[in-house]
Amino acid sequence: MEIDKLKEIAQKVETSRSQIQNEQATKTAFIMPFLQAWGYDVFNPMEVHPEYSADLTGLKGEKVDYAICLDNQPIILMECKSCHQNLEHPKHSSQLHRYFNATGANFGVLTNGIIYRFYTDIVKDNIMDNKPFFEFNILDFDDSSVNELKRFSKSSTSTSDFNSGKIKEAARNLLYTKEVKKVIAQQLNDPSPEFVKFFVSHVYSGVRTALVVEKFTEIIKHSLKEYINDIIKKTGQNPPDTPAEDTPPEETEEPEINPEKLEVFYIIKSILREEINTARIQYKDTRSYFGINLDGKPTKTVCRLCFNEKTGKKSISIPDNFETGKKATTNIDSLDEIYGVAEFLKSRIRYLTQDT
Repeated sequence: MEIDKLKEIAQKVETSRSQIQNEQATKTAFIMPFLQAWGYDVFNPMEVHPEYSADLTGLKGEKVDYAICLDNQPIILMECKSCHQNLEHPKHSSQLHRYFNATGANFGVLTNGIIYRFYTDIVKDNIMDNKPFFEFNILDFDDSSVNELKRFSKSSTSTSDFNSGKIKEAARNLLYTKEVKKVIAQQLNDPSPEFVKFFVSHVYSGVRTALVVEKFTEIIKHSLKEYINDIIKKTGQNPPDTPAEDTPPEETEEPEINPEKLEVFYIIKSILREEINTARIQYKDTRSYFGINLDGKPTKTVCRLCFNEKTGKKSISIPDNFETGKKATTNIDSLDEIYGVAEFLKSRIRYLTQDT
């Protein structure tokens, strides 16, 4: 599997997504090319079986979009959705779940042609897990994620030494690593009282009142970010999720967020508190904009703020809810004016979470 082929698909997704109207068009334009880049022959039904149907109790009349087969046995099942559909809703994986349990397949993939979510049976044998162990985003991938993807390419699955047990062990490690990283990210952005108390107990000898814990919350957040930045400076490496060296300078993330941007972050969290668990609200700070997103995903942008350091002018942009790439931009003189677009922000977050 070559990265260049994946980049070609990514470019196609970027340029033609708005013209793709349904699931079938998504399969033709995005998913079949992905399967080909994966090394599979999409025109060989013995290898890539479209509309796979199993004559099993409880599955009659049901079909899964694709089954990748080895020796006439399905090893990977794939359920496809339109590129405009959010994969979060449980109903999208329910049919894949039933087929996985009934056919003895090793892995299941749920995709909308952009996000590819990989499932297996880590929690209980032969029962597909509710949580994916790996997620590949065609619009946001790196060498590490491509290497994981290669585990399921034809060059890997068709060899005599293909070992699903080893892959499942790797899947188990990926799943738990992802969950631990998620907890770490949540604590870095919004430390829980228990997390704060752990540090306070090691550095503060006084009575740990609620006021003390509240005061230490910001201190600990700042200390953790400073510690991470110190590690980055010593190793000379980019921090996690920052662009590579060939990324244009205007998109390079700054090492620390300034107080004004931090205030913006908390204002927006306070606005959205009634709509969603605010631990899911995160930010991305770049030189050209300060972005607020859902679950740390750039594809789930809530809004972006631009700060003109020379003129002191500020503006806030909120994408529309029709996946057109358009956005409504409002100039603001003070941060308090963000409350004036509160209903638009709430509408945006409701749209982003409509299937969750």
